[in-house]
Amino acid sequence: MTMTEHEKLLAGQDYDYRDPELQNMLSNGRKLIGQLNQTTDLSQKNEIIKQLFNKVGQGLTINGHFEAIYGKHISFGNDDFINGNCFFQDSNLITFGDRVIVAPDTKFYCGQHALDATKRFGTRADGSRYLITYTKPISVGNDVWIGGNVTVIGGVHIGNNVIVGAGAVVVKDVPDNSVVGGVPAKVIEQLKPLQ
Repeated sequence: MTMTEHEKLLAGQDYDYRDPELQNMLSNGRKLIGQLNQTTDLSQKNEIIKQLFNKVGQGLTINGHFEAIYGKHISFGNDDFINGNCFFQDSNLITFGDRVIVAPDTKFYCGQHALDATKRFGTRADGSRYLITYTKPISVGNDVWIGGNVTVIGGVHIGNNVIVGAGAVVVKDVPDNSVVGGVPAKVIEQLKPLQ
């Protein structure tokens, strides 16, 4: 059975960005994100949020300007708080647990390209060139505080009861009950497990 381009995207395989299904999803995401960033009416904002994201728990707050690519690849738990100027490059799934706080200017990047420069572009049957992108999901556990100007790379899982220090670049999994910081982020302190 042949996979759709969307299924290839989610499986982390080479996919064609021009695919009509993907282009429709991108267009719908841009429209809804534009509406989300323009409205100040809380009931309108909540309705847009329900349409834009895959799953939304109770009490999601998006405070300030928000950016994403698809929107539909993002799931939020209960009582999540997203501050201004955050960017979700959701070319794969981004999943948040409950009580996640994300400070301003944080970026989540699911897409990546080959280390070998000769494998970054492909050629279609019609001779046109295209950028080859591979994607990996990002997941964030419960009770996580992500500081300002953090970058999280695709394929990363951030555990439960974690603090990610401002300016960190998270390129590998973060264990439960820890504080991480730096470039690349490393564990700098252990936290007592939550009861």
